[in-house]
Amino acid sequence: MLIASKNHRQRCGGGGSGSYSSGRRFWWSTVLLLTACLGVGISAWHGLVFSYPRRSIPPPCVLLPAAFGVQGSAPVASGLGASSSSSLSVPSLNLQPTAAVSVLVPSLHLIRSSSYNAGDLQLQQIVFGIAGASQLWEKRREFIKLWWRPKEMRGFVWLEEPPVKKMEEGENLPIVLVSEDTSGFRYTHPLGHPSGIRISRVVCESFRLHLPDVRWFVMGDDDTIFSAENLVRVLSKYDSREMWYIGSTSESHKQNDHFSHSMAYGGGGFAISYPLAEALAAMQDECLERYPQLFGSDDRLHACITELGVPLTREPGFHQFDVYGSAHGLLASHPVMPFISMHHLEVIEPIFPGQSALEGLKHLVKAMQTDPGSFLQQSICYNHKLGLSISISLGYVVQVFPEIILPRILTTVETSFTAWNHDNSALEFSFDTRPVPMLVCKQPFLFYMEGMHVDENNSQKTVSTYGRYSNVDKAKTDAHCWFYHLPPEKLQKIMVISESLTMNWYMVPRRQCAKLMGMKDKELTIYVGACKPGELVSG
Repeated sequence: MLIASKNHRQRCGGGGSGSYSSGRRFWWSTVLLLTACLGVGISAWHGLVFSYPRRSIPPPCVLLPAAFGVQGSAPVASGLGASSSSSLSVPSLNLQPTAAVSVLVPSLHLIRSSSYNAGDLQLQQIVFGIAGASQLWEKRREFIKLWWRPKEMRGFVWLEEPPVKKMEEGENLPIVLVSEDTSGFRYTHPLGHPSGIRISRVVCESFRLHLPDVRWFVMGDDDTIFSAENLVRVLSKYDSREMWYIGSTSESHKQNDHFSHSMAYGGGGFAISYPLAEALAAMQDECLERYPQLFGSDDRLHACITELGVPLTREPGFHQFDVYGSAHGLLASHPVMPFISMHHLEVIEPIFPGQSALEGLKHLVKAMQTDPGSFLQQSICYNHKLGLSISISLGYVVQVFPEIILPRILTTVETSFTAWNHDNSALEFSFDTRPVPMLVCKQPFLFYMEGMHVDENNSQKTVSTYGRYSNVDKAKTDAHCWFYHLPPEKLQKIMVISESLTMNWYMVPRRQCAKLMGMKDKELTIYVGACKPGELVSG
């Protein structure tokens, strides 16, 4: 020790006795010990004051045997009593059983093939997670039947408890699952409902089913319709081996201001790639405990995806439809983007006059499935001699305006609806709008879609017919309007022949051009197709 002390003094370059050096070391040791004790005390106090109950990641969802070809009764998700499971009746998906895979290390070889090509995406490689509520299921299941194809799609409806009415054999619906118990999570928002926690975990619970050959998880609500073909074509643009969060925001400025301008709204639907779903499954439950003050499901999921560093990729074809009233303006002036989804089907008015809400949706979906790419795409043309502007929303309506309206205005959405606060001023919406003409004489003649089919002689073309809406004629007659060479006795129907859009349009969209082809037997024919070099949409 004496030698060491002597060496120490030499290295430090100081003089003095060995007792001084020992006392100095004792003093520093005492200071370090007291500092350590103080740190432990502060940590213990902090833990007692600010601690809150934590949940570990729940065990993977119990799989429904009927979905995987396994014999036996169908259990529900963990956290519910066995008695609840007996009321579930589930059809078979004809899927092969999969081996047990770790939640944190799934079988990535399913999506990381050396021959991977994003353009090869198949509908079966998308798993739908549809959020629902048991008390609304009896009515809203009818919306899902409009677009669901059980032999071609994979997905599940997630409810908080088993539905009262069992599914019938062969019914056109996805399998119904019961979500895990989320009552242990904290929820402190004064106006919302804790169900937002359950719904935010739909993607996570769907991932934990470990279905084979999955590239994308698509979230939606039970009052949403999807165009499956357009969804596949849009997602084909993205490499599903990377982390993607794809969707759209609300139509309402105030909704976006309140929640986020960079958050996908789940009612309109959004897509999450497999790697992002994998990352969410590993951290979401712990993440949720950091956000008890949030309102719903979308903002919670957005918060956790933000912690993973993944931004929102916008696809305007996902439609939240945060509006009241008539959706006519939105459907008649759809953006030059493929239609993917439409939400709040119970809130908007019936789409077609003289039909119920469900009947109108069935009529609309038939057109959507006939030509998904061209569905709702707006084309315009003019009859300058008669001073008419014609706007075609394929599969929905043809509007004939009694004046020349330039394309920049004609393609702007008319506010036939209001925002959630029942205001329809321009500042309420996140897109360009124009008011509905106050004068009846300035309003368009309306021709609503009556039918649509593929051309018998050319499978790359569709033929749709539109019938004149007599209520508009009556209103114009009552207002003593001049019919601008368009009296009912001369024109009753419009036929539109449309070229189908190519896959290149999904990458580089452009509005198609329309041409007037002539009139015969009170029917006007319009041809819609790709614009030629140098051709203007204004004709």
